[in-house]
Amino acid sequence: MSATAETWDADRALTRIRELEHLPGALLPILHALQEEFGYIDSAAVPLVADALNLSHAEVHGVISFYHDFRHAPPGRHILRICRAEACQAMGCEALVQHVEKRLGAKVGETTHDRSFTIEPVYCLGNCALSPSVMLDGHPYGRVSPEVADFLIDDLRRRQ
Repeated sequence: MSATAETWDADRALTRIRELEHLPGALLPILHALQEEFGYIDSAAVPLVADALNLSHAEVHGVISFYHDFRHAPPGRHILRICRAEACQAMGCEALVQHVEKRLGAKVGETTHDRSFTIEPVYCLGNCALSPSVMLDGHPYGRVSPEVADFLIDDLRRRQ
């Protein structure tokens, strides 16, 4: 499942908000729906969500900024999550991170200039026995060496 960022559209956002605003604790389901729809949560969504739920802009912004899974900008076509939890650290994930950053020309938390990859940190993929682990477009991979990372990146680029 690769990320496909859509162009922000306030009307579509309002439709998604209205579908969910009646739920108890609707803020998180609405934010997840907006990220699913657009690939990120545009800053223009804050007043729309706040008005619909009778919350302050600060409350909505606070929730968006608290949870690291919410993106503030459109992601690349592919999301590469690199596990940085203890088991993966013990098995060399930091060397993998450095390799991937150099290879793609973007740091963890950034998107490549050509918008093909977004690199995100994750703090456990539940794949500890096969660390270091990554998740690429929703698919987990274990025992990922720099060579395996290169293969995965090259394979996606060939198919684009």
